[in-house]
Amino acid sequence: MLAHLRPALVLLVLFTLLTGLVYPFAVTGIAQVAMPANANGSLIVRDGKVVGSALIGQAFAAPRYFHPRPSATSAADPQDPSKTVDAPYNAASSSGSNLGPLNGKLIDRVKADIEALRAAGVTGPIPPDMVTTSASGLDPHISPENALAQVARVAAARNLGPDRVRQLVEAHVEGRSLGLVGERRVNVLGLNLALDALR
Repeated sequence: MLAHLRPALVLLVLFTLLTGLVYPFAVTGIAQVAMPANANGSLIVRDGKVVGSALIGQAFAAPRYFHPRPSATSAADPQDPSKTVDAPYNAASSSGSNLGPLNGKLIDRVKADIEALRAAGVTGPIPPDMVTTSASGLDPHISPENALAQVARVAAARNLGPDRVRQLVEAHVEGRSLGLVGERRVNVLGLNLALDALR
């Protein structure tokens, strides 16, 4: 029996060391050398202070900023920890809503969002990502159509010409990855930081 047990224990210890220590440290070291910004979370730093990540969305609600798509993330209810409350862009609780297209709660929320957008002055067709959440609830991007639909509100709130804001949006449109994968998109945090940098 010991003849069978000893090789199994040796292999267990060996592979625990290889896959639990050597491999993770090697991959982390290579990532730190080859692409340190990505390995450390794609953090965006302004004036020596971390203001966010290019990979995780933030909740912008002020009229002078471009707004991200809705977020379905939640957090524990401070009044009753057994329940949850909406907490948009809560990175500690990444999740989608899991509500199906025929769910009454989802339909009511989308209708309310559309009415709020119309009341805020959005005209024409409303891009789907203005009223739908992403699978993670933390998507940092919106479609170019979503950003362009917000130009009038942002321009008015900042006393800027709509054409200047539209040019800024168009300058921040990212293409498909490798020219093939995904859709064209705009990083909301990057666009809002560029807005703040305008004089």
